[in-house]
Amino acid sequence: MKFVDEAKINVIAGDGGNGCMSFRREKYIPRGGPDGGDGGNGGSVYLQATDDLNTLIDFRHKRTYQAERGENGRSRDCTGAAGKDCVVLVPQGTVATDILTGEIMADLHNDGDRVMVAKGGYHGLGNARFKSSTNRAPRRTSNGTPGQRFELKLELRLLADVGLLGMPNAGKSTLISRVSSATPKIADYPFTTLIPNLGVISIEPHRSFVMADIPGLIEGASEGHGLGVRFLKHLMRNRLLLHVIDVNPIDQSNPVETAKAIINELGKHDPALLNKTRWLVLNKIDQLLPEEKNAVCENIVKELEWDGPVYAISAVSGEGTKQLTNDIMLHLENLREIEKQAIAASTNDENAPSNEPDSSEPNDA
Repeated sequence: MKFVDEAKINVIAGDGGNGCMSFRREKYIPRGGPDGGDGGNGGSVYLQATDDLNTLIDFRHKRTYQAERGENGRSRDCTGAAGKDCVVLVPQGTVATDILTGEIMADLHNDGDRVMVAKGGYHGLGNARFKSSTNRAPRRTSNGTPGQRFELKLELRLLADVGLLGMPNAGKSTLISRVSSATPKIADYPFTTLIPNLGVISIEPHRSFVMADIPGLIEGASEGHGLGVRFLKHLMRNRLLLHVIDVNPIDQSNPVETAKAIINELGKHDPALLNKTRWLVLNKIDQLLPEEKNAVCENIVKELEWDGPVYAISAVSGEGTKQLTNDIMLHLENLREIEKQAIAASTNDENAPSNEPDSSEPNDA
């Protein structure tokens, strides 16, 4: 299936039904009075996340999603039926943005999350609503209000625990194929990876995480060079970023300079990416002589002034990859435990009794 991570759609909510003007006219019931019913509310449009989808390709073929209009009111005080809602299923991690204003309308993380993006119109009133002691036979009704309509831009941001970033041919695809069952395309030329690939790394039963292989970046990516910013957005969902560096580039480029270029592009695209936890992964150490491995790695770390975790690995042979994945698993488990404690603490604070005096009780003073 073709991977599509951007699409534009139109969402149109249903209009409200109009009110009815009617008078009760039956034999032996003189002056029956007004009995026009209200219209029905228009249906709304919702976006709902589902784990059954992993691409936005369906929205390339169908671009307009419309809810039903509310029915008009009827005589004998009959209210029109409300229009049916329109539920649009999207993959988890989808962000919907109003193209006109740039406002984020929905950000759907989990399976089953649902957000209204276009509200249906309100129903019109029948003439029975306008009767009074001074107006026994009103000939007034109101029409339903129109439903909202928007043009939305859908962006799929992959939900992965770990994201791989680096220059083309840094060995990201080889790494994810080594530690998971993912089978990305691997070749000895740049931009082999054209779409993100996901792999599940299982440490042991009930202990696993998801890794995303993002297409390689080059200098000027934030300005549209190479594959541009199209895939940088996928890194925003990751809890941990692995900066993969080729310690022995085939083009004889300086690994330190290319690493700095990648870091610079992250800051240009979104400064928040620089605040994410990043680990340095020095790849392809199998191409170095045993006596020069430590010196080359230490020199790269020193020139980058890197003060975070550093791992020297060979994605081809598997050297160092087990230690890397085990440490990632421990790091993610610690993060999850901290989040659970924060949620529990906030819940306890909400349920804690207030120490403020009850204003309803009389003051003895």
